[in-house]
Amino acid sequence: MTRLLTVLILMTGLAVPAAAQDAPPEKPADAAAKAEAAQMEEGEDDDGEEETGAAAEGVHEAGAKFDYGFSGMLARDNRMQLAPLTLASGKPVAAAEYKLKSGGYYRIDINADGSQELALSGGDFFRAIWVNEIVVNDIEIRPLGVHSLEFDDAGTATLSFIAIMPGRYTLSIPGSQGETQQAVFNIQ
Repeated sequence: MTRLLTVLILMTGLAVPAAAQDAPPEKPADAAAKAEAAQMEEGEDDDGEEETGAAAEGVHEAGAKFDYGFSGMLARDNRMQLAPLTLASGKPVAAAEYKLKSGGYYRIDINADGSQELALSGGDFFRAIWVNEIVVNDIEIRPLGVHSLEFDDAGTATLSFIAIMPGRYTLSIPGSQGETQQAVFNIQ
């Protein structure tokens, strides 16, 4: 008996949205008139101003904490250019630590001088960020995941990303021991 009642309730609940889809769409003027009538029934005063814009047309806009514009978070205006990383034999990778904000959009150039075949590895760092793209020789790569970047010759790779997980992460040259052979990223 309980199962039968449950099935009946589910069927009536599922039939209501289907019936609403079959109903002819209301004209904007009819919708505005119904909204005005409902407002009068609730006892709210009409101040003489007509509603304009999305609410009168039946469109609901979701508000956000920040207004990023049409391009959203990835707009160039929101992107911050970081100091470049350097891959060269015997030279420091970064001049100082990077302090990033979680949710911030960043771009960093990684320059290799070709003096030695070098890589930057940091699986934890790459899991803490969302990589938008890696650009190498004007070729845009949009990866699902990255563990390291290796340079066989001189060149530049540009990494654009959004910092996600707060923490302290490093990008380092594999097999190196020195403090200068890594770049430290503090995501707050």
